[in-house]
Amino acid sequence: MELPRTPSFNVTGQRALVTGAGRGIGLAAAVALADAGAEVTLAARSREEIEAAAVEITGRGGRARALVLDVLDVTTAAAVIAASGPFDILVNNAGTNRPKPVTEVTVDDYDTVLDLNLKAAFFVAQAVARGLIAAGKPGSLIHMGSQMGHVGGVNRSLYCASKWALEGMSKAFALDLASHGIRSNTIAPTFIETPLTRPFFADAAFMASVLAKIKLGRLGTVEDLMGAIVFLASPASALMTGTSMVVDGGWTAD
Repeated sequence: MELPRTPSFNVTGQRALVTGAGRGIGLAAAVALADAGAEVTLAARSREEIEAAAVEITGRGGRARALVLDVLDVTTAAAVIAASGPFDILVNNAGTNRPKPVTEVTVDDYDTVLDLNLKAAFFVAQAVARGLIAAGKPGSLIHMGSQMGHVGGVNRSLYCASKWALEGMSKAFALDLASHGIRSNTIAPTFIETPLTRPFFADAAFMASVLAKIKLGRLGTVEDLMGAIVFLASPASALMTGTSMVVDGGWTAD
């Protein structure tokens, strides 16, 4: 009897680009992929953070380098990615939020959230895809979405707009790039405790409202996402494209 062989979760020999890699989810993504064997490029504007992270990853036996990159400067970012690639794996993670009632949203709020969460994400992914196509290589594009890309949220009109758009973008990327062997998927977390989100949880009423919706009864941690990132980057997810892995503790189940 010939038994099936379990696909590998190892990404040794592959090169990964992680944006927003200085802290939080991006840093966790870089660590996870380095632990799985990838050579990781940590990209962010914060030179000190990504250089320190690259040193720590290297010190524990991984391969990592820092790349100072402002993804909001889409033209320059595309040129830098082209010169630094090709990258087999992208974790399209850089993002922001300005939660407020829809009646109070300003044009500056709109531009700040949509330019980073959607426009920059689009052109980073485009640059990585172009590099893979030119090199004749397959690859995996992983976009950091949100449960708010599947449902609505109070005071989250801009964030929901950007993350719902990211879901549609990823599906269209999947269709356009399938013939090149390039996959595109999202990860959709619930509220994850990070330096960006931690100040929100100081509001006891807000914290209670969040925990009431997360059926498993706790906030997410960056570690909760690391397995999903490695899975989508690896051969274990070889037939997955154009879909979303929802890591939300049951938020969207009802």
